[in-house]
Amino acid sequence: MATDEEIKNEFKRSGFILVEEDEILKRCVTLCINYSLKPSDLVSSWELYHLNRQLLDQTVKKDDMDGFVLHLQNEQKESIMRVEEAGLHLYSNRDVDMLLDGVQEDTEEIVTTPTNKSQRLHPDPFDSISRSRDYGYSTGKSVGHVTPFGSRIEKFVVKFNVGNVAAHAENGNNNDVENSEDDIIKRVQTSQRCSLKVNGSGPEPGCRFMYDRTEDRFSALEYRIVRHADAFAASGLYEEQVDPAVASQRSIFAVGMICCDGEGHLNDKSILLQSSAERTSGQRVPVDLKRLDQFSIFPGQVVGIEGQNPSGHYLTASKLLDSVPLTRTVDVDLPPAKRQILDQEVLVPAEESCQKSEVSFIIASGPFTTSDNLLFEPLNELLAYAKRKPPQLLVLLGPFVDSEHPEIKKGAVDATFNEIFQVEVLRKLQDYVEFMGSEVRVVLVPSIRDANHDFIFPQPPFDIHIPDLEHQMTSLSNPGTFEANQVKVSCCTVDVLKQLSGEEMSKNPSGVPTDRMSRLASHLLRQRSFYPLYPPPESLPYDSSLAPKALQISSIPDILLLPSDMRYFVKILSLGEEEDAAKCVCVNPGRLAKGEGAGTFVELTYKGGPESMHASIISI
Repeated sequence: MATDEEIKNEFKRSGFILVEEDEILKRCVTLCINYSLKPSDLVSSWELYHLNRQLLDQTVKKDDMDGFVLHLQNEQKESIMRVEEAGLHLYSNRDVDMLLDGVQEDTEEIVTTPTNKSQRLHPDPFDSISRSRDYGYSTGKSVGHVTPFGSRIEKFVVKFNVGNVAAHAENGNNNDVENSEDDIIKRVQTSQRCSLKVNGSGPEPGCRFMYDRTEDRFSALEYRIVRHADAFAASGLYEEQVDPAVASQRSIFAVGMICCDGEGHLNDKSILLQSSAERTSGQRVPVDLKRLDQFSIFPGQVVGIEGQNPSGHYLTASKLLDSVPLTRTVDVDLPPAKRQILDQEVLVPAEESCQKSEVSFIIASGPFTTSDNLLFEPLNELLAYAKRKPPQLLVLLGPFVDSEHPEIKKGAVDATFNEIFQVEVLRKLQDYVEFMGSEVRVVLVPSIRDANHDFIFPQPPFDIHIPDLEHQMTSLSNPGTFEANQVKVSCCTVDVLKQLSGEEMSKNPSGVPTDRMSRLASHLLRQRSFYPLYPPPESLPYDSSLAPKALQISSIPDILLLPSDMRYFVKILSLGEEEDAAKCVCVNPGRLAKGEGAGTFVELTYKGGPESMHASIISI
């Protein structure tokens, strides 16, 4: 095995200087392992890459490593093609006659195609490759080539458990996937088929988008501010709202949206509060939060602020409220008009009278193939695991055909993106559903990174129509909400946690531990929005004309799925300090594929409430 010192000496011997030495050496050791290279071979490949790029200086930089990885991949592909061409056999009429006559030529067995669907009990792990090549695109790997993902040692390792879980994932055995008869014997039937009801008001397939106007953007922001203001007023817990930009010697209560005074990130000097144009002046006033011991704010957040503004130019906050009240304890004394507003606007838990039965999930988020090929090996492994330990609901969150995949970005495939999706994803899921029977259901949620789908947010569902299986395979909008056995599940595939993490400004009492990921996820529920951040980053195709209804969270879900590039987790979010505070299970399953290696997914069983839930984060 190559070591850091050996690689460093080889680079030095060839006259190269390493910049950010530790990170580069760590990356090089990984490349030597993945591509079975000696340190001298690795440096020789780097010299060739250095000459081809016509780089002037003799330095090795971290930024050049991604391009070097692609160079190594191309070298591997060329070597594989040379080996395949060397062993190429041109078939003649004699070969065809021998096969037709049933004569076996130096082979143990001639594999025949099953004549009907019942014989095709378990799809071959590499069957999708041959089918893919029927469409004309190449994955760059031969059937017999072992990829870095395929050569991993540990399979289905439980990272950690949450709740009362005794289940454990078995270390992988290749025979489990390849032996169809053993799979049928081992397969455990699901106890009961779950009900499924799709909710929400997301865009429909084929909807008209990216025609939003300036007034649409203004109306979407105004709608959020007014909705929160009405909820604060209807609760009866706070003073009458006033214009924060008007000078007043007494303490006031105002509702508005947090904005940044400039193009950078929020800081103590750049916090602004924008009030409603309909109810007040709509002006922006600077806010001072230095008196507060604790807060967490970000651009686009709608808050209620108690404070003073004696000059009319600066609002000094004494209290900040980032969530409307969750209880209705005071509504009996309210006027009928305010009580009606409260009924419509206050975010409440799902009705307690609904009896929630047990539901088992497997939840995975794309990419579903590694960055070095388009074999979709992680998806194959996930479906093999789901056959051995079948859930009632298999939830797959995009991207499926990832627009960020190197082969897709380079345009190095000969098929359309939709053909790749149909062959490598839908056909495998169809085989899985047919194999498992009517007890299982599959839910698909698209991503804005899906190359074969509309680049818009909010996003319509995939337009999927598979005869006889439409009741088992369902596509949701992004974001989307559904109910399984009365358990309400909401999901959004935009990486809102990562984007909030980059924009949030927070302050916490010294010495008090905080859970940052829970705080970020709670912002969505407190703001009643799947995407409360505004303005969105330039990379997000945000459509203001579709956003107001599609992004609204009308009630607290039992389970909230937020796939992210940040570290995987399963957490119970609590909104409120009381014992009867609303609770929600928030899940980030991580990515099923991470670069050339394996990622993670979540196996979760929900039994009536968060306290009786148990979940496992499993490395594939």
